[in-house]
Formats: sequence, C-alpha cells, structure tokens
Amino acid sequence: MNPLLDEASQRNLVLASRSPRRHGLMTGMGFEFEVIPAGEAAERGAECSDPHLLPEIAARLKCDEVAAKRPGAIVIAADTVVIQDGEILNKPADDKEAVRFLERLAGRTHTVVTGVVIQRRKDGVDLSASESTRVTFRPLGDAEIAAYVATGEGRDKAGSYAAQGLGASLIESIDGCFYNVVGLPVALVCRLLRKIG
Repeated sequence: MNPLLDEASQRNLVLASRSPRRHGLMTGMGFEFEVIPAGEAAERGAECSDPHLLPEIAARLKCDEVAAKRPGAIVIAADTVVIQDGEILNKPADDKEAVRFLERLAGRTHTVVTGVVIQRRKDGVDLSASESTRVTFRPLGDAEIAAYVATGEGRDKAGSYAAQGLGASLIESIDGCFYNVVGLPVALVCRLLRKIG
C-alpha cells in the first residue's frame, strides 16, 4: 500500500483509464485501485488550438465523467500526446501512418505532454497539472522503421512507439520524466495526491 493515502482513501481510489501502462505504473507504486475507463465520447471529445493544453482538457473530460459516477472516490485521469512541429501525433490509424510518424521523429526532438486531473467530488477536490518531456530519437533508416512498425508495438500508442518496450532502442535521450513518456508522470501524480492526504 502506498503511504501517500490512508487505507480508507485507497479503498476508494479509481483510475479512469483503460491504458495497461498506467495500470502497471499505479500498481508498481503500491496503489490499490479500481479501473473505470471513461467512455469513448469523453476520450475523443477534447478540442483546443494549443496542443500543449489539450492533454489536460482531455484528462478533465475523462475525470468528470467517471467522478460523476463515483463522487466519493478519488478519481485519477490522464491523457498523453506526442507533439512534433506544433502538431499532435496521435495513435496511428494504420501501419502506413505509423511509418510516417516515425520518419518525422527520426533524428529529431519531440515533446510528450501528459495532463493529469484528480477529483473527489464529495469534498470539492479538483486538482490538475501537466508534465512535459523532451524526447530525442536517433537517426533511423527505412528498414529499421519498417521492422519496428511490423512488431505492432506502437499501434495503440501516441507517436507510434513505446519507450518502455522495443521502442527504447529508437531513443537517443530523454530530458524530463521517463514515466511521462510511458503515459503517467508518477512524481506529478504523487505531488497532487499529497495535497489530498
């Protein structure tokens, strides 16, 4: 059990995400929690002209939906995007798009932003923040990109790669929180939870 929250609070901890990476990070931190993903409408409904602000807006939509169902629970929601040249690289629609994304990232630096929102409606708790991490890829050849895409690892991930998997071999350096690139900035989550106590 994580010491940031008392036993009663942990019994009412909810992760509003279907991401196995976020589930694994929360479990690794010693939290006991229930998983209640937001619906597809909440996951796709965020709009914002500034891609750096979008993750927090998207996380809020997810958190609002789940917290409305569980007002006594501490609900954690997050959303992660990969930004290159001011444009968001979402989960690829297909392998061809995955190749295009990785060609854009190869040999260059991009930004990964995760927005986190934590609510406990019954107490009026509503906390939010974002974390940014700069990731630099090493130069990649066409054959290497094709081989990585063929593994299928990046098909359900923003930017078409997984920093915690085979995609680690694509990365030259990370400036900032590694776990943010995986999908949940754990230090940020802990700072916000500490405010709840």
